[in-house]
Amino acid sequence: MKFRLTIIGIAIAAVCAAKPTFLYDVDFVTYFDNREFYDQQQRSQTIFGVRLSPTVGLQLQDSAGGSHRLVAGVSYIQPFGAYWRSAKFYPIAYYQYRQSGFSINAGAVPYYRLAHALPDYLMGDSLAFAYPNIQGALFQYASKWGYAEFFCDWRGMESSDVREAFRLVADGRFEYKWLFAGGYLQMNHLANKSDDQPNLGVCDDVFANPFVGFDLTDITPLDSFSIQLGYLMGFQRDRKADESYLRHGALADIYIGWRFLGLENRLYAGEGQMPLYHKYGSTLNQGNPYYNSKIYNRTDLFIYMVRRRFVTCYFAWNFHYTYGHKLGHQQQFVARFNLDGFKRDKSAKLHGIFDK
Repeated sequence: MKFRLTIIGIAIAAVCAAKPTFLYDVDFVTYFDNREFYDQQQRSQTIFGVRLSPTVGLQLQDSAGGSHRLVAGVSYIQPFGAYWRSAKFYPIAYYQYRQSGFSINAGAVPYYRLAHALPDYLMGDSLAFAYPNIQGALFQYASKWGYAEFFCDWRGMESSDVREAFRLVADGRFEYKWLFAGGYLQMNHLANKSDDQPNLGVCDDVFANPFVGFDLTDITPLDSFSIQLGYLMGFQRDRKADESYLRHGALADIYIGWRFLGLENRLYAGEGQMPLYHKYGSTLNQGNPYYNSKIYNRTDLFIYMVRRRFVTCYFAWNFHYTYGHKLGHQQQFVARFNLDGFKRDKSAKLHGIFDK
């Protein structure tokens, strides 16, 4: 007993000597999404709710210049028009170590800690709101030349009613003057429940997306103007059915921003990338199922009501076209406040939902 008290006393003394800094943050999102779709890949519906994610923590600096953070909190999601019992709570708890551009995050880490929001073929709009945390680990490196990051998200622990599911995602971007290049790589795995037979419905889902682009902002009167071109390769396998699919296609993205107005157009042309979506849905594929079409074009027109380093509020009217179907559209209103963005320097950018 005395030995335990001695150890606790030494630990408390060490923490006090290190002079830890108290941390606090609040991330708040209001999300309205009215969908008028005419394609069998997506159903029409209206999603309206709020997500509140308060966190607290401690930060210590070591003698080698490293920064250590221990953060805990919760994400509370409340859909409007539903009762209290429809609310969902997701714990936030992670350790972070940072030094010389490197960052290690282990635990339940908010997705807004990514350098950029994931593209919609990896994370659909509604899931970006309803699924707030990486459950596993996030590794990052950033410099004046760009960034690289890798994360493991353990989405499902095997049980009698939950299938084992996880995905590994790596991405990065290199920038030199007006040219940039990078890519995304995902390995997604869906396994069994604890009472399933071996390999019953086990699926693999792989995406590779190298890209190059041009940031032409400096040679135009616009606030933002970029063009990105890429190749998308998808591989999916259903072990139970002994089926595998290898799909290829091309991606083109144009982004234009001027004052409080913006336009983004994303075009995919090739083979349908999610052939197993009709069987497993978002349990397997986390992305936008429109990419199961041979041709898919999405045009977002948006207007900013407020855009600061700690808050973004905008309205978007998005148009979706798929080969052989009617033109669908959706109206989105997104307001996001992040206290951590307010505390950082003016050059800090607020990342998160849709990363506009």
